Amino acid sequence: MAKWSTFPHAGDYTFDAASLKRAWAKLHQGDCEPLPKDADVLGAWVLFHNGDFQKATEAGLKAGGDGITVANKATCIYANYLETKEKAKLDLFMEVAERAEAQQKDQPKNANAYYWQAYALGRYGQGISVAKALAQGLGTKVKNSLEQAIKLQPKHADAHIALGAFHAEVIDKVGSLIGGMTYGAKKDTGLTLFREAIKLNPGSAIAMIEYANGMVMLEGDKKMKEATKLYEQAAASKPADATERLDVEMAKAELED
Repeated sequence: MAKWSTFPHAGDYTFDAASLKRAWAKLHQGDCEPLPKDADVLGAWVLFHNGDFQKATEAGLKAGGDGITVANKATCIYANYLETKEKAKLDLFMEVAERAEAQQKDQPKNANAYYWQAYALGRYGQGISVAKALAQGLGTKVKNSLEQAIKLQPKHADAHIALGAFHAEVIDKVGSLIGGMTYGAKKDTGLTLFREAIKLNPGSAIAMIEYANGMVMLEGDKKMKEATKLYEQAAASKPADATERLDVEMAKAELED
């Protein structure tokens, strides 16, 4: 594994096993990941929440089983926010998509096996262009995986966000008529999913950011003021771990632009 870039705020988050257990419910309100019983898997999550994404991935893969989920999450967060080389980023997303698909066979009731496959394929699709991804059939795969994640875990806020983003992206790229007929994308469904995500995880900066983006895609510039307000709320929220910090910093950077 090539050396990954380091988290730019290294040392700001210093969880250990005990403090992570106490903060677990709040930190995992978005993905509903159960607290691991295996000490090695918990150790991988400690690395993840502190921003050591490469070590978290390596530790998760070494632990196997439920450790695959932390490896997949750490890889996706790193690729999305910190990997600067486009090819390396796309390769990492495809690695996760393949691992998550294999995980579904071993753990068919694990909502996050479906969620991380969908997330990775969705980000990969954005990287190669949404139109190209839809032509390759990735859109249907993303939609089916997210719907399965929500079916298995109805309180999965992050899956609601991602499925809302799917509806918004498709309609934005191919229009509501083709989007609806070919991919089952609907404006009202997308907006409902975003609102449900905010209800399930009210303080989530990423939920606010994605809702803002989706709102503008689905309803146009008339929603710019509302979207900006959501970005401001996201930028003002207090991050509890490394990933939330990356979300908040992204919101701040967007506002500055």
